[in-house]
Amino acid sequence: MKTILAMGAHYDDCIFGVPGVLLQAVRKNYRVVTLHMIGDYTNWPPAGGRAVAKMTMELSAARGVEAMFMDFASHRFDARLENQIVVAEAVAKIKPDIAFALWKEDNHNDHMVASELSRIALRHAGRILGDESYRPPKDIYFYDNGPRHTIGFQPNTFVDVSDEWEEAMEWLGKLNSWVSEKAFRKGQTIGSMTTKESLARYRGATCGARYAEAFWNPTFRKTDIL
Repeated sequence: MKTILAMGAHYDDCIFGVPGVLLQAVRKNYRVVTLHMIGDYTNWPPAGGRAVAKMTMELSAARGVEAMFMDFASHRFDARLENQIVVAEAVAKIKPDIAFALWKEDNHNDHMVASELSRIALRHAGRILGDESYRPPKDIYFYDNGPRHTIGFQPNTFVDVSDEWEEAMEWLGKLNSWVSEKAFRKGQTIGSMTTKESLARYRGATCGARYAEAFWNPTFRKTDIL
């Protein structure tokens, strides 16, 4: 059984960026894990002290996805060695075969730090930890976080997620509605869903699909991600 790992900074980065691919992997009976670096939301006013991590884990588990959280807080972590070790330990324990990480250039500092820590840990956890048994993922794909965040992202890999679209949007909608303390009804559309749909339609138009998710991989070749 392959293990798919998606890494992000906040509770919703992976669920906004790669929900369709994650759901595809679940349907292929892969182990699917999301690793969220920020698990401490006490300095983030919208959370209001509520259990953001717990709700994210519950909504993800209902879709066959394991959501894991680290202990960092927003704008209170960086890519220093001690944090590289913490993230490398988590990645080495998960042992991903395929991984997804945030694109490196972003207007949000948390995203940039998370991208750097992800890239280092995924590629070099063995050297950081002195663990000769560690093997990097076969492929690492970088994903964007949408307009007003990601800078200079030019994807070279596209995945048709049209069949997973409805479930992916419900997942994102339920999560962000809960965080904003609003009820979510099936068929409802909220801000993050509108942004994701615009992006997915654009990516779909690029590759000839109704909805698509796009990635950048350092190796240019024909590939089937899953």
